[in-house]
Amino acid sequence: MKKIVSLSLVLFSLFSCAQTEVPTAFSKASLKEKVTDVDGNELKFADVLKKHEGKVTVIEIWASWCSDCVKAMPKVKEMQAAHPKVDYVFISMDKAFDKWKAGIEKHQLVGDQYWVNDEKGMKGSFGKSVDLDWIPRYMIIDKEGKITIYRAIETDFDKLNATLKSLE
Repeated sequence: MKKIVSLSLVLFSLFSCAQTEVPTAFSKASLKEKVTDVDGNELKFADVLKKHEGKVTVIEIWASWCSDCVKAMPKVKEMQAAHPKVDYVFISMDKAFDKWKAGIEKHQLVGDQYWVNDEKGMKGSFGKSVDLDWIPRYMIIDKEGKITIYRAIETDFDKLNATLKSLE
């Protein structure tokens, strides 16, 4: 009986993992989510993406209080230097507008900057709409607007760079 239960659990786990698909497009819910630019203007996430249509784009979701995000900044800058034709979009999960802006300046982030104004932070509606479970989180969108990498973290820079090289 134990063998049958164990085998059933293993098969269920394998089947569940096999069914997990990586999205190639953002959900309608995520496209409607609002972000704020550095001037305090609110816009839809769809408008952010539209600005980068036809270009390979890296999206980093981060926060100035996140130690893993800060530790990864040198790798982000190396990636930017290695792939200068790529667009870079930074979306902050900071809790306050002023902390976010100070973080941009402190870390000298080059790229488009947006802030998610949600008191629930990563667990808020934007975070849920992109399945945010960890930051920093990286996504890559190809020139056709297809998501080629949906979930990468600070240990995935080799994968990120290889993907960018293949898309350039």
